[in-house]
Amino acid sequence: MTQAFSWQVRVYYEDTDIGGVVYYANYLKFFERARTEWLRSYGVNQDKLAQEEGLIFVVRRATLEFDRPARLDDLLEVTVEPLKIARVYIELKQEVRSGAQVIARAEVRVACLNQQSFKPVAMPQYLRSVL
Repeated sequence: MTQAFSWQVRVYYEDTDIGGVVYYANYLKFFERARTEWLRSYGVNQDKLAQEEGLIFVVRRATLEFDRPARLDDLLEVTVEPLKIARVYIELKQEVRSGAQVIARAEVRVACLNQQSFKPVAMPQYLRSVL
C-alpha cells in the first residue's frame, strides 16, 4: 500500500464544546475532509465521479477512539492510510495528531455505490489502480 496521506486543519472556536475541547463529532468532519483531500491528491473529483460515472462513496462503518483532547487553535494533522482496496470498498486507517501525539484514531470502511440505486458497485479499475 501507499504511505499515509497527511492534511492539516486548525481548530476553530466553532469546533469546540463548552469545555474548550474539540467536540467528538467534529473528528468525523476532520476525517471526512482528509479523505476528500486524499482522493483529490490522486486527481479524483467526487462530484465529477458522481456526475460522469454515477458513482459515490459512502461511509459504511467507522470505529473511533479518542486518546486526548485537542483544543482551540491547535494545528492538527489528519492522516489517511489505505489498509485494503477491494472491489467495492476501501478500508482506511485515519489518525488526528498534534505534533507526535495521537489525539484520535479511526478505522473507516468506505463503499462505492451507484448514485441512483445506492447499491454497491465495483470501482472502475483505473480508480483502484490509482489508489
